[in-house]
Amino acid sequence: MIQDIFPHRMDITYKPDKKASGSDRVIYFTDEGVLFGTALPAVSELGLLGTDLTYLFSIDEISFFLPEDISVTYPDGYGFRKIRELRYSGDAAGEELFAIYTAKQLWTWYRNNRFCGRCGERTGRSKTERAITCEHCGNIIYPRVVPAVIVGVIDRENDKILVTKYNGRSIGYYALVAGFAEIGETLEQTVEREVMEETGLKVKNIRYYKSQPWGIADDLLTGFFCEVDGSTEIHMDESELSVAEWKSREEVELQPDGLSLTSEMMCVFKSGEFRI
Repeated sequence: MIQDIFPHRMDITYKPDKKASGSDRVIYFTDEGVLFGTALPAVSELGLLGTDLTYLFSIDEISFFLPEDISVTYPDGYGFRKIRELRYSGDAAGEELFAIYTAKQLWTWYRNNRFCGRCGERTGRSKTERAITCEHCGNIIYPRVVPAVIVGVIDRENDKILVTKYNGRSIGYYALVAGFAEIGETLEQTVEREVMEETGLKVKNIRYYKSQPWGIADDLLTGFFCEVDGSTEIHMDESELSVAEWKSREEVELQPDGLSLTSEMMCVFKSGEFRI
């Protein structure tokens, strides 16, 4: 999956005073995408050494920084790439792509909280933790992490898995039932509700599989496998889905990369590595 960057290792320790070296990397976002050439640009390539950059995290010995409220001039060979396009192109190394996904979450958080949502005053940065603070009213704003579930529903009797395609998506790969947790729900209750809402199926024997950070949507994805409980007849919510159908292991069509939790869960079912 996207966070599986071994032998590389990400360090997310908060270091607000850390300064960039020329070989450290800049992750520069605009509404057009992220600045990328054959790799992420170095601080020295963009002429930003000694400027005010926001430290994000490090991977191995390389630190990653975010330029904010400054105009960046970039050399030939660089341009803005949509993150989704960059993901499927194969142009970015795995650790770079994970850095971009994680940085996007922080860039959006900083961008959306320049003013306090409680009193409207301008906010600042905490010196002790990764938080945005308001000196006027004392409000503290932490990075937004949205819990969501990915659900592999299994028809145990026929050895099939429920696959879906979402409505209105330009990329038509098969996926699994998914959705966001609501206030007051456990993740297991989210699994039950989302499967019922999208496909009209009841489920039982809900088992945790694995989790995944998915920074471009602020998500923390949690994967579950479960069994259909009773009827296997699908009543699809056509406002959400364009396809919902049962597939045998041989019939499962995998996504073109193994970066998402959805893709991995489909893969382990197809290969027979996981049985409920």
